[in-house]
Amino acid sequence: MSNAALSAIFEQMADVMEILGQDRFRINSYRTVARIVGELPTDAAAMLETGQLAKTPGIGKSSLAKIEEFIKTGRIKAHQELLAGIPPTLLELLNIPGVGPKSVKALYENLSVKSLADLERALGEGLVETLPGFGVKKAAAIRRGMEFIEKAAGRIRLDQAIVAAATVTGYLHELPGIDRIQPAGSLRRRAETIGDVDILVTTRGGASKDEQTPEQIITAFTKAPFVDRVLGAGGTKGSVIIHTETTPVQVDIRVVPPESFGAAAQYFTGSKAHNVRLREIAVKAGLRLNEYGLFKGETMIAGVVEEEIYDKLGLDFVDPLLREDRGEVEAAQKHALPQLVRLEDIRGDFHAHTTATDGHNTIEEMAQAAKELGYQFLCITDHSQSTSIANGQTPQRLAKQIKEVHKINAKLKGITLLAGAEVDILSDGSLDFDDKLLADLDFVVASIHSALGGAREKVTARTLKAMDNPYVTSIGHPTGRVIGYREAMDLDMSAVIEHAAQTGTALEVNADPSRLDLKDVHCKMAIEAGVKLAIGTDAHSAAGLMLMPFGVATAARGWATKTDVLNTLPLAKLQKLLKAKLTRSPIE
Repeated sequence: MSNAALSAIFEQMADVMEILGQDRFRINSYRTVARIVGELPTDAAAMLETGQLAKTPGIGKSSLAKIEEFIKTGRIKAHQELLAGIPPTLLELLNIPGVGPKSVKALYENLSVKSLADLERALGEGLVETLPGFGVKKAAAIRRGMEFIEKAAGRIRLDQAIVAAATVTGYLHELPGIDRIQPAGSLRRRAETIGDVDILVTTRGGASKDEQTPEQIITAFTKAPFVDRVLGAGGTKGSVIIHTETTPVQVDIRVVPPESFGAAAQYFTGSKAHNVRLREIAVKAGLRLNEYGLFKGETMIAGVVEEEIYDKLGLDFVDPLLREDRGEVEAAQKHALPQLVRLEDIRGDFHAHTTATDGHNTIEEMAQAAKELGYQFLCITDHSQSTSIANGQTPQRLAKQIKEVHKINAKLKGITLLAGAEVDILSDGSLDFDDKLLADLDFVVASIHSALGGAREKVTARTLKAMDNPYVTSIGHPTGRVIGYREAMDLDMSAVIEHAAQTGTALEVNADPSRLDLKDVHCKMAIEAGVKLAIGTDAHSAAGLMLMPFGVATAARGWATKTDVLNTLPLAKLQKLLKAKLTRSPIE
């Protein structure tokens, strides 16, 4: 049973219904269920059995019945009936950037377009541009979109989006007359993957003689040296494909009026679900909220800065990291939003490799790099013997490294090294080193590196048994996923988190942007269960220690505060806690 598969079915039902012009209320309801199911921290089947799913806000009786039907039969009759009402290849059109269900409906009903091949033919014959609401520009954009999905299908990682945004914002800062530049969208929310990079720009409002018009800014942007292809350029918006070292990225910029910059930042940051909630509050208060401002009648009462939008709606300011409609609006109404953990709260890193295994820097070099980051401590956690591909250490080599860490510590000033290891969790749940050797370590990260595709019961049992070992401090990259490359293990995350709470085991937030594991929704679930998070960069070089912001942002997206994260502890308090680990009481 896959929550992702179930979520995709509800999303697809909504798409088909929109193409067929069916009830808007049901369409929106299915999209809500798709989002909720996709974000469930545990298996929907298990939640259905315990009755938790029926209590989940946003899932009504009708949707609950469909979920139960899927769990029992592997299909949903209503879904099959909807699919039978359209050609099976029609949904392929939704993969094209900028083509939504409404456009597909128009293409299907007016031009009998049933597939990508049909659309290619209609474009070639000049038929698409003749449709009402389309025109030459939209037809050209669809053609470019079809070309784009061939080269850059899917979403990009957060770090790749940040590189693209930095390239563009650096260029924009050099243009005369620009006052503010603000990345928006899922990038600003620090989501784990990004569709396209959105950037907002405003001018000084005529305060500068050399100030450029919005049209001039868009023109300069589209002619930048990093632009591979211009997807569209209008009076206030430009959309291009830029080249980076790793992947092509779509970047959209919008030039907005200074008086609307806060409203635009709020609107274009999203998420869509969060914005819907804010608009509902505005409507109930007799107000109107859009990207231009918050209005009472025709009078704008807020819009220059984001904070005043929330204030006028009776809400505390919601950090962009939390804007996913996961309870943040209710918390803002009750003045109960968490004080999120920040990078400046971090005092050390719990996961770092050296040349002893597959790292690129020595212990001393890693220590110096951590010291330059202002850390109080760094935990050295080289691989154990079973990870032979990474030159994992034998017990003898680890024992020697422990002595070396202590020796280096005696000479270090301004930072303390912790002797640790990333120890493989073997197929039966036992660990790669015996307890006698583990007892000599300050910090043990237990990780699964093999047979990740095992059955749910088996991979869960392996993880639970590893946490029963009194020397295990944390579970490393708990689900084993690699974003865009390898799916997560089919873990029973509820059971893992419950056992972590019982055994006093921390769960790692792996800060490598290709992992971000735990993911944000699991972080929130762990925190609510009283489980502590241990952020580790999994650095394989001194430069790798710079990945910490990704882990901090992911933990914060899971509502983590300073007290939820072990990395924020002063060294003396951390050492005291680690020495008491054999009590197996929950980490405090």
